[in-house]
Amino acid sequence: MESAAIPATAEHEHHGPPEAHASSRIDRQTLGILLFIVSEVMLFGSFFAAYFFIRVVANVGPWPPDGLQLPKTVALVNTFILVSSSFTVHWALESIRRGNRRGLIMGLATTFMLGATFLFIQINEYVHIGFAPYTNAFGSVFYGLTGLHGAHVTVGLILLSFANIRAWRGHFTEEPKKHLGVEVPGIYWHFVDIMWIIVFTTVYIL
Repeated sequence: MESAAIPATAEHEHHGPPEAHASSRIDRQTLGILLFIVSEVMLFGSFFAAYFFIRVVANVGPWPPDGLQLPKTVALVNTFILVSSSFTVHWALESIRRGNRRGLIMGLATTFMLGATFLFIQINEYVHIGFAPYTNAFGSVFYGLTGLHGAHVTVGLILLSFANIRAWRGHFTEEPKKHLGVEVPGIYWHFVDIMWIIVFTTVYIL
């Protein structure tokens, strides 16, 4: 009896997980940054949970404690600076989508400068604020939340620096797959801005 013929495609059989469906509306890089942001939201959530527990449940007294003043005006100006950077990074992305390379470069450079200015003001605030993380529970919560956000701003600035370098080298075009290096850092930067609005409202206003 002759053995059954082996299909010619058997030797090219695919091993491992199946390939992503070609009709998927979201690419891997964008999906990756969105999943990362979800994990970061949970991280911030744990810090906010500690904040509300200390302030509301533990009832540690006046908040902030007597004698401690937060520079709300400076923080408000800093908030406007960071929120403005969301518009400039959006301008950069829309520019490259229309093939406007100059707008891309200017938008990314402006976003980086605004973010760096925000971080500089935040560090300067730490230097002159008059209390430390170990002063009391309020100090620990204040530095914990604002410091966590500052760390995310630093990561965002690193991503933006790479995007700026690539923009100057002409790596991005208006093709959908050719400007992910702008879109992905932009998504992260919008997340950083939104989180600061929440931190600012919670720590400085409430």
